[in-house]
Amino acid sequence: MAEEKSYYMTEEGKQKLEDELEELKTERRPEVVERIKVARSFGDLSENSEYDAAKDEQAFVESRISQIENMIRYAVIIENDEDNNEVVQLGKTVVFEELPDGDEEEYQIVGSAEADPFEGRISNDSPMAQSLLGKRVGDQAMVQTPGGEFEVKIKEVK
Repeated sequence: MAEEKSYYMTEEGKQKLEDELEELKTERRPEVVERIKVARSFGDLSENSEYDAAKDEQAFVESRISQIENMIRYAVIIENDEDNNEVVQLGKTVVFEELPDGDEEEYQIVGSAEADPFEGRISNDSPMAQSLLGKRVGDQAMVQTPGGEFEVKIKEVK
C-alpha cells in the first residue's frame, strides 16, 4: 500500500476543514439529493440539463468530502514554538526585505491545505518557503519564483 501524504496545518486550519466537512455533509449533500430528485421528476433524463448539473454538483460535493476526510485523517498539527523567534519554521510568520530595492513582505508558512498567498499564507512546499525555512533573522536567501530569482534578507520571525 502506498504511503499516505501528511497534511501539515495549524489547529485553526484543521477546525476550518472540520467545519467545511460538517457543512458539506449536513447541508450541501441533502440539497443536492433534493435537486436530483426534483430533476428526475421532469422526465427524460437523457436531455435533462437540471439533472446533469445536479449530478455534476453531487460528484463535486462527494469528491470534496472525501478529500477533506483524507486531509483530516492524515493531519499533522503544527506545534508553534513560541520561544524561538529566530529561525524560520513551519507555522511561523517571516518578514523579509527584497534586495536591493528594500520592499518588505510578510508571510506565514503553513501546510499546503491552508495556503492562501492572497491572505499572506504560503505553503511549506512552495519554492519561496523552501528558500526561507531554516534561515535565521539577518540571513540572506535566494528565492526561486516562476518570475525569476531574487534575494531577500530575513528581518523578523514571529
